[in-house]
Amino acid sequence: MEGTMKSSANYVPLSPISFLERSALVYRNRLSIVHGDVKFTWKETRDRCLRLASALTHLGISRGDVVAALAPNIPAMYELHFGVPMAGAVLCALNTRHDSAMVSVLLRHSEAKIIFVDYQLLDVAKGALEIMSKDSAKLPRLILISDRESQLSRQNKSNRILASEDAEYESILASGEPNFEIVWPNDEWDAIALNYTSGTTSRPKGVIYSHRGAYLNSLASILLLEMASMPVYLWTLPMFHCNGWCLTWAMAAHGGTNICLRNVTAEGIFDSIVEHQVTHLAGAPTVLNMIINASPSVKRPLSRTVNMITAAAPPPPQILFKMKELGFSVTHGYGLTETYGPATVCAWKPEWNSLSPNEQAKIQARQGVSHLVLEEVDVKDSESMKSVPPDAKTMGEVMIRGNTVMNGYLKDVKATEDAFKGGWFRSGDLAVKHPDGYIELKDRLKDIIISGGENISTIEVESVIFSHPAVLEAAVVGRPDDHWGETPCAFVKLKDGCNARADEIIKHCRDRLPRYMTPKTVIFDDLPKTSTGKTQKFVLRQRAKAMGSVSKASKL
Repeated sequence: MEGTMKSSANYVPLSPISFLERSALVYRNRLSIVHGDVKFTWKETRDRCLRLASALTHLGISRGDVVAALAPNIPAMYELHFGVPMAGAVLCALNTRHDSAMVSVLLRHSEAKIIFVDYQLLDVAKGALEIMSKDSAKLPRLILISDRESQLSRQNKSNRILASEDAEYESILASGEPNFEIVWPNDEWDAIALNYTSGTTSRPKGVIYSHRGAYLNSLASILLLEMASMPVYLWTLPMFHCNGWCLTWAMAAHGGTNICLRNVTAEGIFDSIVEHQVTHLAGAPTVLNMIINASPSVKRPLSRTVNMITAAAPPPPQILFKMKELGFSVTHGYGLTETYGPATVCAWKPEWNSLSPNEQAKIQARQGVSHLVLEEVDVKDSESMKSVPPDAKTMGEVMIRGNTVMNGYLKDVKATEDAFKGGWFRSGDLAVKHPDGYIELKDRLKDIIISGGENISTIEVESVIFSHPAVLEAAVVGRPDDHWGETPCAFVKLKDGCNARADEIIKHCRDRLPRYMTPKTVIFDDLPKTSTGKTQKFVLRQRAKAMGSVSKASKL
């Protein structure tokens, strides 16, 4: 078409850095961050991030370099989400639950040149550098994020591994230039962040996020949480997890206030909501579990409805129902590290308001439809790539296309090609599609139980077990069975002060499920978790396999 052209006037690479620039102008005197007695405005946050970017360049960081961070939800962690990309670098936020061995693996794989470390995690970082030094690996420079209480952590300066630890976060900020010229991306597909997957069965894979994807998913996060301007957001979701589902950048886009919470507890959540008039939060179902099972002395009446988005494992309807009773409006999403966090949302329809609370909760537990900035989410046959019929019965693999899908895996071409085979991102999750187009997750491909030729969704069985009043957590895996192939085996953790026998749990399931779906085995124990709080089902499968055949055991 005549007159069509691309110029600097109509093409500016998308980057969430621009959100901070705007908020520093529009919301300059409004609070950006609150952490105990520490408070900053948006103008101050921009100034601090510019100084950080400047200091990084003085430390030798240039375009494309990786800067790691090992810190909880504190102001410095938030500032790193802007300061690092402002220097043209790539932020690699590491899981604070990793041990030294895993941190050393990720530092080596990412080739991070600097690592910012919170004082409470200094020993973990030191251990990682010790491991790397034994392999003669090049060590990243360590910069300590200290605290008033952290002076004890800064002793032992003669330690060989800490020879480079001659800088502290606030000190390097003070050395930075307030008028630093931002290093904008040359291309919006340039990397802004590197996030590692949970690594439940193998070494985590490095997922590359682009400026474009982060920009778009930040806007999607605002829509998912139905945020009005200037929200007050409580950080219960780790900022290291998918960059806080891009809510780190989203809060700057909307001029919100970040309430930082170093340690996530039920008491901290309720106290923060009341004290700061929190409007929104996000977290995995474990956070919901923490809230609904808080002691009466901890729970506080809420003066307004608090909007929350949850993702990861589908929350049982009972949990969603109890959250509503406490004053939380929970939106259910679904996604992966490879999709910048939630990719779908169970968009609510007014006609569902007339349904019973239990029916509403069942619908709310669905994964739903793609969010507004994602192109497509579908359920397909993994081989033929044909969409499954919308009959709520036929299972297929969840597949995703759009601008908020990762660039690829760092240094792993084959894994990237496998993930994108057929022109879609393959999630590895099994789901059905309802007649209205909403998808409902049934299982991971590797978790589905096949008993006597019948597919059993462990999620469905777990949901029924959760409905037992004594159950706090539950996970179901397949146990070998000489006759049926395998049968459901339930691992259950009971609530404090509650009791239940295995036969009670089995009867509870038998009254609510087809007989073939009812667990034949119930084990009471704590559930093994990944560093991001997900249940390690591969560990439970190994335990179930070691028990031997159910049929054989019943004959003994």
